[in-house]
Amino acid sequence: MAEKLLNYIEGKWQEPSGADCLEVHNPATGELLAITPFSTATDVDQAAHAALRAFQSWRRTPAGERVQYLFKLKSILEDNFEDLAHLITIENGKVLDDARGELRRAIENVETACGIPTLMMGEFSEDIARGIDEFMIRQPVGVVASICPFNFPGMIPFWFMPYALATGNTVLIKPSERTPMTMTKIFHLMEKIGLPPGVVNLVNGGAETVDAILDHPVIQAITFVGSTTVARHVYSRAAANGKRVQAQGGAKNPILMLSDADVESTIKIVMDSVYGNAGQRCLAASNIVMVGEAGKKFTPLLVEAARARLVGNGLDPNTQMGPVISQQSKTRICGLIAAGVEEGAVLLLDGREARIPGCEGGFFLRPTILNHVRPENILARTEVFGPVMSILEVNTLEDAIRFVNAGIYGNMTSVFTSSGAVARQVRYEVQAGNIGINIGVAAPMAYFPFSGWKESFFGVLHGQGKHAVEFFTQTKVVVERWFTDWSRQF
Repeated sequence: MAEKLLNYIEGKWQEPSGADCLEVHNPATGELLAITPFSTATDVDQAAHAALRAFQSWRRTPAGERVQYLFKLKSILEDNFEDLAHLITIENGKVLDDARGELRRAIENVETACGIPTLMMGEFSEDIARGIDEFMIRQPVGVVASICPFNFPGMIPFWFMPYALATGNTVLIKPSERTPMTMTKIFHLMEKIGLPPGVVNLVNGGAETVDAILDHPVIQAITFVGSTTVARHVYSRAAANGKRVQAQGGAKNPILMLSDADVESTIKIVMDSVYGNAGQRCLAASNIVMVGEAGKKFTPLLVEAARARLVGNGLDPNTQMGPVISQQSKTRICGLIAAGVEEGAVLLLDGREARIPGCEGGFFLRPTILNHVRPENILARTEVFGPVMSILEVNTLEDAIRFVNAGIYGNMTSVFTSSGAVARQVRYEVQAGNIGINIGVAAPMAYFPFSGWKESFFGVLHGQGKHAVEFFTQTKVVVERWFTDWSRQF
């Protein structure tokens, strides 16, 4: 019988009070893995007040002591690295190397947050007027919550949690109901590092749970990663309740390809960018924009490379692409492919009828490529979140940049070229928060923010690095004067 997952509140595992639940299936086999119970507003209230009770003591814990728990967390994540990566692959479907890469990025954020005694330093100005000093300090905001997506169950929570803890906040995590097992495992490991009860809390659930988090008066800050539709809802509802919010939304992530790009490396990088994690990444490439004669040179090679890509269970070391997350997701992606064909796109490679021996119950698509997609077509505008490449052709670099900037998303744009002038023009003019130059997935390191523009992000401060430190702290300015006769002191 599948395990029914529990919440973790104030240092104890407890069953959520909601009646609804969701089955968690292995996307590669269809096997039932676990059951995610849906927490109610009552469960959220318990977790929020547990975090509030822990906050007063935790914020008074010196930063140098708080990061000692993070050093222990890094060590325990390293010790359990392979087990966690294996679990990510089982519940998400991505290949094992992708799961390892995800977990490595999570650990990098823990490492970066360990520098918090320096990162959250304030500022001081002496004698702003005669005998008056002014300084700014950073203090934690209080109880914070993270609402996390299915596609990176091990990494995304660590864009936020280490910085929140290091700066003195207490935390509530809601993992995706579709991939909740990884964070459950991590919380079991975190029990071993000895954090005070209530400092970290885990609440499982769905939409009702999310709305309870957004509405709860104790929770002061919200982080979210997911679709633009939900990101807009999270941002507007939480902001209306007076909370600070960072909400990462959807993306299209166009790749601009010029004919002078290096052939071998470009093909390999673009394949990994489009089809890594079966296209279920917020930095997955989707629109491939061929500039000038690039299409004649690269399109046949892309088709050949995509056709050769090995699809299967992510635990198989030979597999290069795993399944999508669910049958519902597969059905949606197939519908978008069909709509693209109806609008006139030419199907060069059709992955909809994937049959994987030994994985008949899985949710598989093979790499798909459509050519002659037009800017107004649904495939050029909609986040597919699947292994689908749309090829568009434009005459000039300026046409390509206009196409990118006309889109509603602004998460990432990459360019492949041998020209430094072209690369600089793209970097300077493209309206996107992450830019790749001969890089297919321009994922920032932990000490840089994960930027996003336009409808790819709602808020001001992003996840990771100094942005995370600023988001989880509020500044306090003190103007100070002492009426002391110094001559009497010596």
